[in-house]
Amino acid sequence: MSNWINSGGDEPRLYSARPTNCKSEQRCSGSVTYWARLAGALVLVALAAPIGHARDRGQFVNTNADLKAWFDGLRSGKGPCCSDADGSALSDTDWDSKDGHYRVRLPRYGSRLEGQPQELVWVDVPEEAVISEPNRVGRTMVWPIYGYMGVSIRCFMPGSMT
Repeated sequence: MSNWINSGGDEPRLYSARPTNCKSEQRCSGSVTYWARLAGALVLVALAAPIGHARDRGQFVNTNADLKAWFDGLRSGKGPCCSDADGSALSDTDWDSKDGHYRVRLPRYGSRLEGQPQELVWVDVPEEAVISEPNRVGRTMVWPIYGYMGVSIRCFMPGSMT
């Protein structure tokens, strides 16, 4: 048994003075090598990851170029609506107007829950989301945004309500 106090056991030692279990210097520097390898692997994964691209599935082949340009230029007080592809057409039963304010009925969640029907909720349309220019397509359209706080409306274009 050794005398721990007399052997300097209570004195602080430099990190490099600690005994190691390494047989060679290469093995002792393994923690640095590990992090370098991990960083290299992460860089390779980031470079190799596929970048998402928009796809043309042919659904807009017969679209009028003037109408498409009009949709692409639509703006509300909340910003650009993006395009026809981002909006959803609503039937007359899924929107209404009362005292100059609109509301729409939309799915509560942006994606469908597997095996469960979508729950529809009424959402009030903010005044700044209403598009004030004439509706060139005639149908009611809404551009919803789904986030962690639920669904909100970016743009809304009322239809004829016939």
